[in-house]
Amino acid sequence: MAAQSLARTTPEADQVSALHNLVLSSLEDDQAIETVSIPLEGKSSIADHMVIASGRSTRQVASMAQKLVERMKGELGRQVRVEGLPAADWVLIDAGDVIVHLFRPEVRSFYNLERMWAFGEAPSPPNPAHA
Repeated sequence: MAAQSLARTTPEADQVSALHNLVLSSLEDDQAIETVSIPLEGKSSIADHMVIASGRSTRQVASMAQKLVERMKGELGRQVRVEGLPAADWVLIDAGDVIVHLFRPEVRSFYNLERMWAFGEAPSPPNPAHA
């Protein structure tokens, strides 16, 4: 047990934690909906965390992605890879230790990454007929 707590206080673990917290707070500030954080440490070598969230429109998805990338660079000096920004139906932000997927609700429901990672079901998109 002592080894686990020591491992979590390494500079690398602190950097991962700071990045993960920045992602979550940025998405909360930008009113992301249905944010889910999936812990990948020990399950996959691709990253320690995968964060999945939705925006209400392509404009909101694009805005959240752009602000998040700016915050990662400005606050943590992180250079990240971004894919899907022009269409903004699904934007992938690869920050190394944390991978972020931002979706429009319909696209998120279609791909259902939560199920792929055995973390439950993606939220259903809102039904405009019941609004």
